[in-house]
Amino acid sequence: MLLHTQIPNSGGLGSLVETFLPWFGVFIPVLLAGALWRRSASAVVALLLPAVVWLNHFGGLFGDKSQVGSDLTVASHNVGAENSDPGGTARGLAASGANVLALVELSARDKGTYEKELAKTYPYHTVQGTVGLWSKLPLSDTQPVDIKQDVGPLGDSKPADVKLVDNRALRTTVATDQGPLAVYVAHLGSVRVMPRGGFRTETRDRNAQALGEAIAAEQNEQVVLLGDLNATTDDRALDGITSQLHSVQEAAGDGFGFTWPAKFPVARIDQILVRGVEAKSSSVLPATGSDHLPVVAGVSW
Repeated sequence: MLLHTQIPNSGGLGSLVETFLPWFGVFIPVLLAGALWRRSASAVVALLLPAVVWLNHFGGLFGDKSQVGSDLTVASHNVGAENSDPGGTARGLAASGANVLALVELSARDKGTYEKELAKTYPYHTVQGTVGLWSKLPLSDTQPVDIKQDVGPLGDSKPADVKLVDNRALRTTVATDQGPLAVYVAHLGSVRVMPRGGFRTETRDRNAQALGEAIAAEQNEQVVLLGDLNATTDDRALDGITSQLHSVQEAAGDGFGFTWPAKFPVARIDQILVRGVEAKSSSVLPATGSDHLPVVAGVSW
């Protein structure tokens, strides 16, 4: 836990450890029980080190840090391409009260359902490939963001309209009473644990680097990033992003805010990250028909 950044990332080992880093704390009470069973005072004292390390790293997440009131509420959800109830998912998200709602993993089959169900609540929206943003406030300067989903000669030869079909990131400007807000929506590549190949993260890591470069070039000081990053904020793969933006959950949430998998969440890979605005609240919304849980946050200027 103390030296996780020093673990080599060969086969994605370092990234895998960082994904589940909070769970290493479960070994502490197990070892404590063993020490008490052995009646070993030295073992009990030795356990103070991992306990202090864990609390130093994660203790700040406990206790409700939310504040009352915010200028804008934003929400994000990986709705799942295999979602069995897209209509119900859309209605549940509309009832969240979010002013701005980001959806990722939009399938061609369900896109029309989301547009129909959300139209009344959100008069403005854009869909760029498999990611979309619905807003109660006007949008402008909308464009897809190239996060290097297609690389190599084959990718370079694809026309822009063909690439757009599977596009996984966008950038737009939301007109707020406090001024323009740059909003990014992203769905970074999936990761896989392979028995022979290790923790496969190549696509996600490439996407994260490209997204970090896009954010670094952003001229607007007020930025919100919404989406499924397929990584926790402890994961070194997001260093290029988390060095510029900070997590609303860490600043204004209560607990870890795990979002995946929905039936038994073990990691927060669905993120709301900001800069230039203050996080006022952060929470996880009830489950939908997706295998991810939605997240929502209040921000202020």
